[in-house]
Amino acid sequence: MAYRQLFLVSCLLAVVLLSILQEGTGASVGTRQVAGQEAQEGVEQKIFMQESDASNFLKRRGKRSPTSRDEINAENRQKLQADELRREYHEEQRNEFENFVEEQTDEQEERSREAIEQWRQWHYDGLYPSYLYNRHQI
Repeated sequence: MAYRQLFLVSCLLAVVLLSILQEGTGASVGTRQVAGQEAQEGVEQKIFMQESDASNFLKRRGKRSPTSRDEINAENRQKLQADELRREYHEEQRNEFENFVEEQTDEQEERSREAIEQWRQWHYDGLYPSYLYNRHQI
Protein backbone atom coordinates (compact mmCIF):
# COMPACT_ATOMS: atom_id res chain seq x y z
CA MET A 1 0.00 0.00 0.00
CA ALA A 2 2.84 2.37 0.80
CA TYR A 3 4.39 1.60 -2.51
CA ARG A 4 1.20 2.52 -4.33
CA GLN A 5 0.93 5.84 -2.53
CA LEU A 6 4.59 6.59 -3.17
CA PHE A 7 4.14 5.67 -6.83
CA LEU A 8 1.01 7.85 -7.19
CA VAL A 9 2.67 10.82 -5.48
CA SER A 10 5.76 10.52 -7.69
CA CYS A 11 3.57 10.29 -10.83
CA LEU A 12 1.60 13.33 -9.70
CA LEU A 13 4.84 15.25 -9.09
CA ALA A 14 6.13 14.19 -12.51
CA VAL A 15 2.97 15.41 -14.21
CA VAL A 16 3.12 18.73 -12.38
CA LEU A 17 6.82 19.10 -13.16
CA LEU A 18 6.28 18.28 -16.85
CA SER A 19 3.42 20.74 -17.11
CA ILE A 20 5.55 23.48 -15.55
CA LEU A 21 8.45 22.68 -17.86
CA GLN A 22 6.12 22.54 -20.87
CA GLU A 23 4.82 26.02 -20.10
CA GLY A 24 8.39 27.31 -19.69
CA THR A 25 9.58 25.85 -22.98
CA GLY A 26 6.39 26.99 -24.69
CA ALA A 27 7.05 30.53 -23.56
CA SER A 28 10.69 30.34 -24.57
CA VAL A 29 9.81 28.86 -27.95
CA GLY A 30 7.30 31.59 -28.50
CA THR A 31 9.84 34.31 -27.76
CA ARG A 32 12.43 32.50 -29.80
CA GLN A 33 10.10 32.34 -32.74
CA VAL A 34 9.34 36.04 -32.46
CA ALA A 35 13.01 36.88 -31.95
CA GLY A 36 13.94 34.56 -34.82
CA GLN A 37 11.47 36.28 -37.13
CA GLU A 38 12.83 39.69 -36.14
CA ALA A 39 16.40 38.50 -36.63
CA GLN A 40 15.46 36.96 -39.96
CA GLU A 41 13.94 40.23 -41.11
CA GLY A 42 17.15 42.02 -40.10
CA VAL A 43 19.24 39.51 -42.06
CA GLU A 44 16.96 39.83 -45.06
CA GLN A 45 17.37 43.59 -44.92
CA LYS A 46 21.13 43.16 -44.87
CA ILE A 47 21.17 40.63 -47.69
CA PHE A 48 18.40 41.88 -49.94
CA MET A 49 17.97 45.42 -51.14
CA GLN A 50 15.08 47.31 -52.58
CA GLU A 51 14.21 46.54 -56.19
CA SER A 52 14.90 50.08 -57.34
CA ASP A 53 18.32 50.06 -55.66
CA ALA A 54 19.15 46.71 -57.23
CA SER A 55 18.17 47.84 -60.72
CA ASN A 56 20.13 51.07 -60.32
CA PHE A 57 23.14 49.10 -59.14
CA LEU A 58 22.93 46.73 -62.09
CA LYS A 59 22.41 49.58 -64.54
CA ARG A 60 25.28 51.51 -63.09
CA ARG A 61 27.79 48.65 -63.08
CA GLY A 62 26.88 45.71 -65.30
CA LYS A 63 29.27 43.28 -66.90
CA ARG A 64 29.43 45.22 -70.12
CA SER A 65 29.00 48.69 -68.72
CA PRO A 66 32.01 50.96 -69.09
CA THR A 67 34.05 51.79 -66.03
CA SER A 68 33.63 55.23 -64.59
CA ARG A 69 36.19 57.98 -65.12
CA ASP A 70 37.21 57.83 -61.44
CA GLU A 71 37.87 54.09 -61.65
CA ILE A 72 39.93 54.53 -64.79
CA ASN A 73 41.94 57.33 -63.16
CA ALA A 74 42.55 55.23 -60.04
CA GLU A 75 43.71 52.26 -62.14
CA ASN A 76 45.99 54.51 -64.19
CA ARG A 77 47.50 56.01 -61.03
CA GLN A 78 48.22 52.53 -59.71
CA LYS A 79 49.80 51.48 -63.01
CA LEU A 80 51.93 54.63 -63.15
CA GLN A 81 53.08 54.14 -59.58
CA ALA A 82 54.00 50.51 -60.29
CA ASP A 83 55.87 51.57 -63.45
CA GLU A 84 57.74 54.25 -61.51
CA LEU A 85 58.79 51.78 -58.82
CA ARG A 86 59.87 49.27 -61.47
CA ARG A 87 61.83 51.96 -63.34
CA GLU A 88 63.59 53.10 -60.16
CA TYR A 89 64.47 49.52 -59.26
CA HIS A 90 65.94 48.79 -62.70
CA GLU A 91 67.80 52.09 -62.73
CA GLU A 92 69.32 51.30 -59.34
CA GLN A 93 70.32 47.82 -60.52
CA ARG A 94 71.87 49.26 -63.69
CA ASN A 95 73.83 51.87 -61.71
CA GLU A 96 75.15 49.22 -59.34
CA PHE A 97 76.22 47.04 -62.25
CA GLU A 98 77.89 49.97 -64.03
CA ASN A 99 79.80 50.85 -60.86
CA PHE A 100 80.87 47.23 -60.48
CA VAL A 101 82.07 47.05 -64.11
CA GLU A 102 83.90 50.35 -63.76
CA GLU A 103 85.70 49.15 -60.64
CA GLN A 104 86.64 45.89 -62.37
CA THR A 105 88.03 47.68 -65.42
CA ASP A 106 89.94 50.15 -63.23
CA GLU A 107 91.49 47.28 -61.29
CA GLN A 108 92.38 45.48 -64.52
CA GLU A 109 93.95 48.62 -66.00
CA GLU A 110 95.92 49.19 -62.81
CA ARG A 111 97.21 45.61 -62.83
CA SER A 112 98.18 45.75 -66.50
CA ARG A 113 99.89 49.15 -66.04
CA GLU A 114 101.90 47.83 -63.10
CA ALA A 115 102.86 44.72 -65.06
CA ILE A 116 103.98 46.82 -68.05
CA GLU A 117 105.96 49.15 -65.80
CA GLN A 118 107.68 46.21 -64.12
CA TRP A 119 108.52 44.68 -67.50
CA ARG A 120 110.04 47.98 -68.70
CA GLN A 121 112.07 48.39 -65.55
CA TRP A 122 113.36 44.82 -65.79
CA HIS A 123 114.33 45.10 -69.46
CA TYR A 124 115.73 48.64 -69.36
CA ASP A 125 119.51 48.54 -69.83
CA GLY A 126 120.16 52.19 -69.08
CA LEU A 127 121.54 53.09 -72.51
CA TYR A 128 118.35 54.25 -74.13
CA PRO A 129 115.44 56.17 -72.75
CA SER A 130 112.32 54.18 -71.93
CA TYR A 131 110.11 52.87 -74.69
CA LEU A 132 107.53 55.66 -74.36
CA TYR A 133 110.12 58.33 -75.11
CA ASN A 134 111.80 56.40 -77.91
CA ARG A 135 108.82 56.25 -80.25
CA HIS A 136 108.93 57.78 -83.69
CA GLN A 137 106.44 60.50 -84.29
CA ILE A 138 104.39 60.07 -87.41
